[in-house]
Amino acid sequence: MLRWTRAWRLPLRGLGPCCLSSSRVPVAPSSSGRSGAEPRSVLLSYKLLDGEATRPALVFLHGLFGSKTNFNSIAKALAQQTGRRVLTVDARNHGDSPHSPDMSYEAMSQDLQDLLPQLGLMPCVLIGHSMGGKTAMLLALQRPEMVERLIAVDISPVETTPSSNFPSYMAAMRAVDIPDEVPRSSARKLADKQLSTVIQDMAERQFLLTNLVEVDGRFVWRVNLEALARHMDKILAFPPRQESYPGPTLFLLGGNSQYVRPSHHTEIRRLFPRAQMQTVPNAGHWIHADCPQGFVAAIRGFLA
Repeated sequence: MLRWTRAWRLPLRGLGPCCLSSSRVPVAPSSSGRSGAEPRSVLLSYKLLDGEATRPALVFLHGLFGSKTNFNSIAKALAQQTGRRVLTVDARNHGDSPHSPDMSYEAMSQDLQDLLPQLGLMPCVLIGHSMGGKTAMLLALQRPEMVERLIAVDISPVETTPSSNFPSYMAAMRAVDIPDEVPRSSARKLADKQLSTVIQDMAERQFLLTNLVEVDGRFVWRVNLEALARHMDKILAFPPRQESYPGPTLFLLGGNSQYVRPSHHTEIRRLFPRAQMQTVPNAGHWIHADCPQGFVAAIRGFLA
């Protein structure tokens, strides 16, 4: 079975079968979480596109199993169209960012509380999808002075219910078995075939397979499946908060998605009293992939 990897801040030149061996990613040592400890930040991997320093930067946070490369084309388009700086970030235990036994939203928020001041990106426009949206909401509630305005993409500040398939995804990923020294061209096909017994949707399998990387002739998962599995209940939940965020907030929903429900609206209004909602027609949960033009247009409209 495949192991997961510890991804240091080394550049992976994209995602896909042509680039799986573009960096050496050490296998993570086993570690155990520390209960009751304060969140300890990690040095996140990021990509910053230059722009006008006088205007709040756009900061993108990806969802579970994603990476900063999910927003490559979106980030370039918005940098060109708005003239702003655009930051894309790999969450801990994802992409090229380090692994950590702690996968709480408090820890992910702390990572950003350390990173954004270092880059001079305060306050910023914080845009988070799914898990990244919950991190963005928590950061805005904890440190409103760091967030000029907030966009939560197809997620709400309540427990996520449609994602009961995520544990089965992880079980399927951990069960993938690729023999050593298999040619790169064959490894993804073999992994895809094994995942297909559990995950019928080809687009979802291809998304998960962006996490398959080659290290020293072996194929491994660069996401920290152990930490994700241990903290899945926390990832699907949202930390209880009493304070509200006073800034402008957009909840951007996919027209074909059921992640944000009418029953969530009361809590949304309590925590984000200036919230507005907008739906992108014909888009599912991954709005930026299903309807990139509508996604960019919604962001630009909210910035106007």
